[in-house]
Amino acid sequence: MCIRDSFKDSFDEFVFPRFTEETGIEVESVAEPTGEAWLVQLETAARAGQAPADVSMMAQVPLQRGMASELWLPLDESRLPNLEYMRPQLLNRDADGDLVGVGAVSWYITLVTNTDTFETAPTSWAELWADHPNQLGLLALPSNSFLLEITAATFFGGTDVLDTEDGILEVIAKLEEVRPNVQLWYRDEGQFQQALQSGEIPMGQYYHDVTGLAAADGFPVRSTFPAEGGVLDSGSWAISRASDKVDEAHAFIDWFMQPEIQDLVARSVGTAPTVEREHLSLSDEEFAAVSSEIEPIVPRYDMYLERGEWLDQIWSERVAR
Repeated sequence: MCIRDSFKDSFDEFVFPRFTEETGIEVESVAEPTGEAWLVQLETAARAGQAPADVSMMAQVPLQRGMASELWLPLDESRLPNLEYMRPQLLNRDADGDLVGVGAVSWYITLVTNTDTFETAPTSWAELWADHPNQLGLLALPSNSFLLEITAATFFGGTDVLDTEDGILEVIAKLEEVRPNVQLWYRDEGQFQQALQSGEIPMGQYYHDVTGLAAADGFPVRSTFPAEGGVLDSGSWAISRASDKVDEAHAFIDWFMQPEIQDLVARSVGTAPTVEREHLSLSDEEFAAVSSEIEPIVPRYDMYLERGEWLDQIWSERVAR
């Protein structure tokens, strides 16, 4: 089982032991790297008939790219009766219509600050462009930072401007203006979290759930949903074609979709549920702690799939350089 590094401790403490207790199936978890490095590792291993993990939590762009390389095992829907609870938009199908990914968790990327440095919470993503030289930590990749979408939503009225290359270049020109404020373009989530908590890098973009857990542990940090919305991203469970634990993998995915387990995950991990809210027992306060009524910024996954190489080149030349 491979999951995002920032989730690992919470899953190990609250989620996996309950699954083992209820099913008798043991789980060995490993943390996966940020970005698409894990996809490359899985594809390389699969060509050798090996599976570093049977089930992986994949972000949407690498999930789609894994479909193109036929990395994923089509899921047997007859083994997944709890699919009835899943939000339909979190069911991932390949070109043949086969189900290959199912919503694992949803999460928000928000504007985060160290409260010792910034007593008042910012209200807009535009604060990243304000007078904060060398004070920001931003995710290093276009396809996991979604800074293009953030910039478009903040200064261009929405993400439609990203439909064309000329529009994307306009947005990148605006995003370039934030560079003097950036101390760290980070790939290692833990590196930025430590710097945020200490105040070394007092502002940036980070995961709402992880920041909330750090605040609950007494660190001087806050997560803010800006007026333009937080970025709502999600991860999907997918099974490597090279796995020899297909029965156990299906059992886990189906177990995880139960509303009571989604309640558990929201309360203990701090992520937004992937099943319809009507099936959950979360109070309004609990739901608000992991989500927001502000309309979110939705990533333009199509842009990264269609123009990924070009974007990566422009990004390295003009943004995170």
